[in-house]
Amino acid sequence: MPTEVSVHPMDLLKDQLLRILETIPPGSDIQYLDYPVYNNGGDLLIMKGAEAFFKANRIRVRGRYSVLDFPDGLNIPADQIIVLQGGGNFGDLYPTHQKFREKVVAGYPRNRIVILPQTIHYKEEAEFDRTAEIFNRHNDVHLYVRDPHSYEMASRKFNRCSVYLSPDMAHQLWPILPRSRPEKELLCFFRTDIEKTGNQDRLERAGGDYLDWGSLYNKVERKSIGMIGKMLKKRSGTLPLPVQAIWGKYSDYLVSKAVRRFSGYRSVQTSRLHGHILSCLMDKPNVLLDNSYGKNSNYYNTWTKGIASARLGESQ
Repeated sequence: MPTEVSVHPMDLLKDQLLRILETIPPGSDIQYLDYPVYNNGGDLLIMKGAEAFFKANRIRVRGRYSVLDFPDGLNIPADQIIVLQGGGNFGDLYPTHQKFREKVVAGYPRNRIVILPQTIHYKEEAEFDRTAEIFNRHNDVHLYVRDPHSYEMASRKFNRCSVYLSPDMAHQLWPILPRSRPEKELLCFFRTDIEKTGNQDRLERAGGDYLDWGSLYNKVERKSIGMIGKMLKKRSGTLPLPVQAIWGKYSDYLVSKAVRRFSGYRSVQTSRLHGHILSCLMDKPNVLLDNSYGKNSNYYNTWTKGIASARLGESQ
């Protein structure tokens, strides 16, 4: 009898991204907006996954713009699809990106708009209602979300938008091969921002090496990111430097540095969703801790709990 071949759960998650081709068909012309130009390696992984998805499916990127260099009144042909970066900044915690997203939806009523997989979180219901009012004036918005809670929220508020459940775009990068054999035991990759929980304090006393995206990248690297951002902000049609191409190569280096660092450890404990996803992409044993509003546990329970190398840590 033939031997049954088992399929890795990460292969299945990568395959789930193909559903996005229902709204961005192969061979489409797109404008890719709101890509990250900052030192959050998780968002860089999302960007690299999105770009790999476009390339794999013959989706032609006719323009790329971040919040720093998107020109007011940009003429986008009606037959081009506007594709907005995925991540965890849909809501009122990160207003710069949310305001930009709303500006694009309001400003391009003739274009199909696809928002790649996001997690939704609002502290203020009035802000959610305001976003819904803007989105519901458009008749061709397609929003992908990363967990059932976001799906329920979006389906309830965005009654003229199409809403879909999807894993994160970084899964397109599966598999990522380690760059070296691990020589250290435990990497604690913990949040240090507004999504941090008190549970980390106890765990931080247990030992291990501690990093976050901000401390993974050194002072020179952070300064370089800032300089590229400033150049993009000043960009015009006559700018001699290919700043976007420079950022493309430099962000490759930043992602590669994260892979090299993770490669040096036998296991990872993390409260960063993309610390968890990167570990899974490398098939490295990891424990995921929750963030302040349940994003991490919702993602794990929806997509990654079937992965043998991953588990969800206790919430208290």
